[in-house]
Amino acid sequence: MRSGFVFDIRRYSVHDGPGIRTTVFFKGCPARCAWCHNPESQEPGPEVMFWQRRCAGCGACAAACPAGAIRMVNGYPVTSRETCSACGSCVQACRFDARTMVGRAVTVDDVMRELERDRIFYDESGGGATFSGGKPLAQPEFLESLLTACRAVDIHTAVDTSGIARFELVGRLAPLVDVWLYDIKAVDPALHLRAVGCPNDEVLRNLRFLAAEGARVILRIPVIPGMNDDDESLARLADFISSLDGRRPERLDLLPYHKIGADKYPRLGRTYGLETMGEPDPQHIDHIAGFFRTLGLEVKIGG
Repeated sequence: MRSGFVFDIRRYSVHDGPGIRTTVFFKGCPARCAWCHNPESQEPGPEVMFWQRRCAGCGACAAACPAGAIRMVNGYPVTSRETCSACGSCVQACRFDARTMVGRAVTVDDVMRELERDRIFYDESGGGATFSGGKPLAQPEFLESLLTACRAVDIHTAVDTSGIARFELVGRLAPLVDVWLYDIKAVDPALHLRAVGCPNDEVLRNLRFLAAEGARVILRIPVIPGMNDDDESLARLADFISSLDGRRPERLDLLPYHKIGADKYPRLGRTYGLETMGEPDPQHIDHIAGFFRTLGLEVKIGG
């Protein structure tokens, strides 16, 4: 597959792997983490995002919608997400940019042209391309084509993944990836299923494989209050990391929960489920960092 679906390509990123990077955000993810700060990444197809504060209530969007998915209620457009086909007619009709499309099809050549624009930054900083999401492993042929193209022109690659993928796929792609940014939410199967919506057997198996193969891995742990920040959850994670055979993770990044993406949910017609949750206490984060440092790991707070 020489084309795929993305929702953003962000240049000059310094939080998605070593050096200065260009991050390609794939659209589509099987996980449904309640704290997801990129909810627009979850659905594999295009979506329309509605920015209420920009809306003038003119009704042009309702008039333009061929599916009749938008109706005016008290001078305000209300969209039926079930009826909306994300055709983009309302986006084109809006003169106030109150509606934007999320997601677009791109080819490998399209992406490579974007990456080549920043090669000088990669060379000077030790950076490169990061494939994130969503879930890049959910579009395996497209990801493999991009990794192969990057390898051919000596662009360093990173794959940001939750590890939810077929074992055979990870094995096939591993030789093409320079560093894995590997998320672990929970080791306990029941907790992972409840919090993420997917089992974690593939997550743990794939990480064991990468360690045994000597792959470069940076572990990333989202710290979610009341979900995985208690002593028992941390101890189970520490035991699992200590049990890995082969190359140890070169760093562990603690990613404290935040609400940066909360405003995106109503723009997509969804409800943010963690509105009342507070951000973790910085002292508690320091405590967690110190705990993992006792394992001999380099620990960084933040991505």
